[in-house]
Amino acid sequence: MKMPASMEPDWKALLRVLRAHSATFYLGSLLFPKEARKGAWAVYAACRLGDEAVDGEGGGPEALEAWWAGVERAYRGRPLAEWEKGLAWALERWDIPFEAFLHMREGFLTDLGPVRLGTEAELLRYCYQVAGTVGRMMAPIAGGGKEAEARAVKLGQAMQLTNILRDVGEDLERDRVYLPLDLLRAHGVEVEDLRAGRVTPGYRALMAHLEGKARALYREGLAGLGHLKVGRAAIALAALQYRGILDKLRLSGYDNLGRRAHLKAWERALLLPKAFLAARFPPRPEGSPRWAPFSSGTGATSASTTTRPFWRPSPGGQWWASWSWTPTT
Repeated sequence: MKMPASMEPDWKALLRVLRAHSATFYLGSLLFPKEARKGAWAVYAACRLGDEAVDGEGGGPEALEAWWAGVERAYRGRPLAEWEKGLAWALERWDIPFEAFLHMREGFLTDLGPVRLGTEAELLRYCYQVAGTVGRMMAPIAGGGKEAEARAVKLGQAMQLTNILRDVGEDLERDRVYLPLDLLRAHGVEVEDLRAGRVTPGYRALMAHLEGKARALYREGLAGLGHLKVGRAAIALAALQYRGILDKLRLSGYDNLGRRAHLKAWERALLLPKAFLAARFPPRPEGSPRWAPFSSGTGATSASTTTRPFWRPSPGGQWWASWSWTPTT
């Protein structure tokens, strides 16, 4: 059903949100076909404004609840704000799971107070809530099925983990410590060391450990490109840009307590050919035979892919722990 003209989103307004907050996502979105590009803009605007309801000017519990009311209005087909109209427009065209927004809200609620995560499992769960959920929202827009959705979750987790490693110093200023307390203890690092800006050998070892986790998630997530019908290059470019931040962190000796790693515009541009190459020849999942074919986006999958839905936990495990990464050596 076509949205009435009075309800058509102001795409320029949504684009302003995109360009103001994420050069990475904006550049990647240009590689989507026109309709899917608008869907990506709509989803990003909705998610970004939820984040702003926590961290932006005037952010807090009331702002977050106001944002959530907007999400619910969009799903009921009664949008008010421009971003709500954009989301409602996307919902008319793609089956974007409401559960993904529900889980995202849980992650935003975590950010409202001082943050202390006890374990790696809690860290991975948080990365799913605030970014893996975006993968779930984007997968249908890119024409992917359940396998694509599962791998999109991993890609979102990888990108959020990259954000966390990049922003340790900035997050401390907001009394947020996303580095798991058990890992801090295991590497002999105290929160006060972080506040004092001490980049110790133990801290570097901790960063290297989590960098390895993020890189493994990127490998698993990028292996899902072959399950998408559209937007492969767009998603590959966004992922490669974020993965490039890990390279910067490593080159700096993980000195992220007083400065923020980022890519320059020319460095982003150099990733374009790699993104198109990854879109044309998607990486294979680890452990798959070299001859195993990828899905062409028709729903067929290679023999190496799992049939268990990504949200169903492994026997005896938690649902977020089932998205395991391959340990690096």
